[in-house]
Amino acid sequence: MASLLKILMKSEEWVLVLPPWGRLYHWQSPDIHQVRIPWSDFFDLESLNKNIPVMEYEDFIAENGGPFIDQIYVLQSYAEGWKEGPWEEKVDERPCLDPPLYSQDKHEYYRGWFWGYEETRGLNVSCLSVQGSASIIAPVLLENTTARSVMLDRAENLLHDHYGGKEYWDTRRSMVFAKHLRAVGDDFRSKYLNSTNKADRIPDEEDWTKMKVELGSSLGGPYLAVHLRRKDFIWGHREDVPSLEGAVKKIRSLMKTHGLGRVFVATDAVRKEYEELKKLLPEMVRFEPTWEELELFKDGGVAIMTSGSAHMPGAWVTRSAAKRDRVLRAVGHCPAPCPAPCPAESLLPSTPRLLQAFVSFPGPCCAVVMASRPPL
Repeated sequence: MASLLKILMKSEEWVLVLPPWGRLYHWQSPDIHQVRIPWSDFFDLESLNKNIPVMEYEDFIAENGGPFIDQIYVLQSYAEGWKEGPWEEKVDERPCLDPPLYSQDKHEYYRGWFWGYEETRGLNVSCLSVQGSASIIAPVLLENTTARSVMLDRAENLLHDHYGGKEYWDTRRSMVFAKHLRAVGDDFRSKYLNSTNKADRIPDEEDWTKMKVELGSSLGGPYLAVHLRRKDFIWGHREDVPSLEGAVKKIRSLMKTHGLGRVFVATDAVRKEYEELKKLLPEMVRFEPTWEELELFKDGGVAIMTSGSAHMPGAWVTRSAAKRDRVLRAVGHCPAPCPAPCPAESLLPSTPRLLQAFVSFPGPCCAVVMASRPPL
């Protein structure tokens, strides 16, 4: 979506509207309100804006004069699929393959969930069959619609234009975690893992566009970090995931190999497994938020703070790496991972066009594109 926005901005002003977070599969803490969460709770918006213009959904509503989206495009594959022969990138308006998750009310507005903002209304809904990179949508938005705010639902049907290229990594690098979450994570590292950015040679540059780091220049903290996946990962990868006893055996071996006396464990293990793991590895350190912290930062914020400690060690083991011996040396700031979804985009109705994209991933990760163009 960031690449698409950059293409659109060569012709008109566009802004990416960030649809609120909520209802992700891995956010399972009970009795916590976890919908309508703004991006600023998790990410630094100033950093995001150094890559492409973005705005929160509530700011879009305020600028737009109400919760109305002019055009909703539901993206889908082609009914006939892709057969043998040359790959062709194309987009066509087609009948919807599945019933859209929107219904018209008595005023003929389209109603839906809209990230918990159920007061939101869509004026028009249609389906586009797409096959190709995100850039194939640009002519549709620039030439085939006069709508000032456009939402692309199911944007995961589009492919990356420059996957793994500089533009892709600029977008990843711009996703800097929110300062308040980094502060809590840094305090935890200092207190329980004897790790600070200064001691471990981790760059402190706030502006990601100015950060220059040589490969291997960061030491990483004096601890081993382990990402021990359980729950649904066990169901889908039974042959690859070690037992807790096997994992602890490998962890101790790696601690000895790297001369480390501390181990930080990030895991989604259920309480019973966690208690067993603690008995097997009593020296392990884990970020355990208080109820007040969990209510304040939500599951997404806790995941980010855990990620901060997991990405700053002297040695790191992930997934079934404990079984396969995959060890990575920390080399400074890693690209920020998403707390769960991959959100939407939108533009201002006043001057720029609004683009919002919603992508549904297993989990539900959303990417909606909403756009708005200058008035005629």
